[in-house]
Amino acid sequence: MTGNSTTPTAGEKADILAMLADQRNSLLITVRVIDDEQARARSTVSDLTLGGLIKHVSRMERNWVRNIVERDETAEFDMEVAMETYFMAEGESISGLLAEYRAAVEETERVVASLDDLDLQVPLPTAPWAPERQWWSARRVLLHILRETAHHSGHADIIREALDGANTTMQMGADAGMEF
Repeated sequence: MTGNSTTPTAGEKADILAMLADQRNSLLITVRVIDDEQARARSTVSDLTLGGLIKHVSRMERNWVRNIVERDETAEFDMEVAMETYFMAEGESISGLLAEYRAAVEETERVVASLDDLDLQVPLPTAPWAPERQWWSARRVLLHILRETAHHSGHADIIREALDGANTTMQMGADAGMEF
């Protein structure tokens, strides 16, 4: 997606974006050469699917970045909408979800580049588990996106391995020219 490791960049924003790019790459490896049927397939006892995870991570990232940009002090978390993001709906395709993810990544990178200060305070939406408004720095929001991406990348790796035996570690090795 982005995050060319050969480009000389420095600073905290560049470091966070590089780590995000690395985690996104791991997630994207799990959906290489799959079709829509495979993207919808449940391969474990969980309801999670590869397509659902791509959709969720894309929308999660976009929502957190929107929190940074809009800083809405009246926002409330909508659990119903959030739960819908975990499922690849009829009419959605893995290619469409990946395009949505690319757009979310580009938006994140634009917003991060535009930030003057990662200490910018961002009001979080209230939620049943957090009824009092909390404020996080933009840095903490970005680190949360990183954590969420890594977390769901692990889920995706397990789902893909159960689906057809492919796994991220072996794919990374193959990408590096290793033979197994």
